[in-house]
Amino acid sequence: MRFLASLALVVALAMPASAETTYPLAIDNCGQTVTISSAPHRVVAIKSTATELLLSLGLRDRIVGVGFQDGPLPPALETELPILSDKLPSQEVVLETEPDLVYGGWESNFSGAGAGERPTLQHMGVATYVAPSACRSVKPPSLTTDALFAEMREIGAIFDVGVNAEALVGEQQALLASVTPDSRGLSAVWYSSATKTPYVGAGNNAPALIMHALGLQNIFGDIDEGWTSTSWEAIVDANPDVIILVDATWNSAEQKKQLLAENPITREMDAVKNQRYLTLPFPASEAGVRTIPAIVDLAEQLARIRF
Repeated sequence: MRFLASLALVVALAMPASAETTYPLAIDNCGQTVTISSAPHRVVAIKSTATELLLSLGLRDRIVGVGFQDGPLPPALETELPILSDKLPSQEVVLETEPDLVYGGWESNFSGAGAGERPTLQHMGVATYVAPSACRSVKPPSLTTDALFAEMREIGAIFDVGVNAEALVGEQQALLASVTPDSRGLSAVWYSSATKTPYVGAGNNAPALIMHALGLQNIFGDIDEGWTSTSWEAIVDANPDVIILVDATWNSAEQKKQLLAENPITREMDAVKNQRYLTLPFPASEAGVRTIPAIVDLAEQLARIRF
């Protein structure tokens, strides 16, 4: 993940000052109206996307607990954080931190068996916010860079750090402008996880956005989901030019390469035989502050691939 400190400073100085947030602030979030009475000072962040956006906005001192982190923080954001659970923290554990906001990277984080149901937490005086791209009760539209930036600005407004949000958006816009999509007309599959039944990127979330920005044709782009399960036979039939591998601690890129090379169904694919792989860490595979830097990094990897 590349955050350009000097560029961020230039962008921040060039930005007009954002208006201070007026409270109470009412937000439509995943079909629910969330009312923020004042800038939160005690926030629990669940999933890496939530944690990393808060850190990118300079809100480390507001974080009283994190849970369900998908991997290490990128070097630019490294810091010590109070870990509530390696998995999804329970409502009891969350409430022990006395939060005024719980920020979830997925709507499924909020359940009776998880951090607590949203109406229950609201009744207890705890506001909740779900990353809009991860809504499930209300199907989000296909992810765009404008939607990514809108979440950054919305979190900035919630915490009354709009100036920081505008600086972050400006930096990310500049990074995105530095990318030239590949013009070779290449096809790709996004291999996220699983072995017997591969889980792949489909047509309307972070994988689709990233592949489009790279100039790659997503072989499962016509499926109106963020991710989907498929078969190895379907991937072999499509014979993608490039394979994007998500590097997760529980299913690493190297493990994926080994599986593809040893699986009799996939080992004869051109992309496998010629090692035409792009890789990115799991926390960068979901919509968040790592999405644009991931596009930059993958574009550099893609430019090195020769046919």
